[in-house]
Amino acid sequence: MRASAEAVEGSKVRLSVQVEESEMDHALEQTVRKLSREIRVPGFRPGKVPRQVLEARLGGSGSLRSEALREALPEFYARAVAETELDPIAPPNIDITAGEESGALEFDAVVQVRPTVAIPGYAGLQATVPSLAVPDADVDAQVDRLRENDGELVEVTRKARDKDNVTINLHAKSSGGEEVVAADDFLYEVGTGSVADELDNQLRGSKAGDVLAFRAPVAGRGDETLAFSVLVKDVKEKRLPEPTDEWVAENSEFSTLQELRSDIGERLAQMRLIEARFAWRENSVAALVELVDDDEVPDLLVDEEVRRRVHDLGHRLEEQKLTIDQFLAATGRDAEALLAELRVDALRSVKADLALRALADAEGLRVDDAELEEQLSASAERLQVDPSELRDRLDRDGRIGEVRSEQRKAKALTWLLDHVQLVDEAGNPASRDDLRVNLGDDDRGDEVEVSVESQQLEAAAPAGDAS
Repeated sequence: MRASAEAVEGSKVRLSVQVEESEMDHALEQTVRKLSREIRVPGFRPGKVPRQVLEARLGGSGSLRSEALREALPEFYARAVAETELDPIAPPNIDITAGEESGALEFDAVVQVRPTVAIPGYAGLQATVPSLAVPDADVDAQVDRLRENDGELVEVTRKARDKDNVTINLHAKSSGGEEVVAADDFLYEVGTGSVADELDNQLRGSKAGDVLAFRAPVAGRGDETLAFSVLVKDVKEKRLPEPTDEWVAENSEFSTLQELRSDIGERLAQMRLIEARFAWRENSVAALVELVDDDEVPDLLVDEEVRRRVHDLGHRLEEQKLTIDQFLAATGRDAEALLAELRVDALRSVKADLALRALADAEGLRVDDAELEEQLSASAERLQVDPSELRDRLDRDGRIGEVRSEQRKAKALTWLLDHVQLVDEAGNPASRDDLRVNLGDDDRGDEVEVSVESQQLEAAAPAGDAS
């Protein structure tokens, strides 16, 4: 079999395929064996029905060849796709141009492939990452949180302010005179807003012995306002222990305040590094995505991505014993709003996919046969299948081109992360080397390579063999 590809209008390609007569004869034999097992003819055991009898039952040799073509065309097309390494995104329109009745077969297959989008200015992209420096104020705040655990409430005679704790008798009546809130000796922290915002407003500036009366709405009562009556019995402030070495030794694994602060600083630095790495990847891809015009993105790809996301959401909800309707009710959305949100995310995902492919084209990034085989071998090992069997399955399905394309995307992502200009929130240059602490090259492409296995290789693994 020979196949060639020619670009036609838009993002479509015409595959011209020639199948030798010997291959068609083999396809006919396969069809005869299949039908011989399936068609019941009196006087013949299954699998022993002669070809002439089958032709007679089907209406002649032409009908048998038509059945063979129907069975074999998908495989011939898949082989042609593999040979030309196309990446189709839709079913083909096939036109048999020769050999429909006898002899060698020739057919054209017009298929839509992913478009090559424009990414003008990709070489000068900029991405913002959080600063890795840990301010002393952040360390102070963590120390204060630890001190809060050992704080003591001390009664004061001054007026109440935010973060003070007040002991109050709290009562509230509905518009009909029914008492719906009744709590005596209730310890309440001013400024939390956990009862009603107006309660905090009234308590600010109050002191022991004050009686407060006001109306205010509360959550769960709609537009109704309640009549509140509040007696302030005392005001207490939380006094924190002094951050001394003695306090640290008594309440932590460290001996000195400096040791504690150093440990906190190191932990915060690790958190900032993780956040910065994430921002490095996400903001770099986001900057590349901004270069892609929405009009260049086929609706077909976006629709398919939306369907995938809806399916994934349904599967996750099913695992939690929830229905879509229950999820919508819990999140206060309707189906139309949910689909609109999913479509926004789907569009961004498709644009990122197309942009990375375009970047690979622009930079001439290639995946040679050795790299492809290395990827297939590693994936086969993870999927617990034989590498040659996985390769054969991908070849038969015409999906080797997809795998190679995904590898090129991984290389494009690596190129992007290596070349994007990094700045911190203040616009100052950020060091790429600082972000690469304990970060290998393979980690930068994880997201794309996982996509390779989950979307192509696992689906291609022989049934029952993949874990």
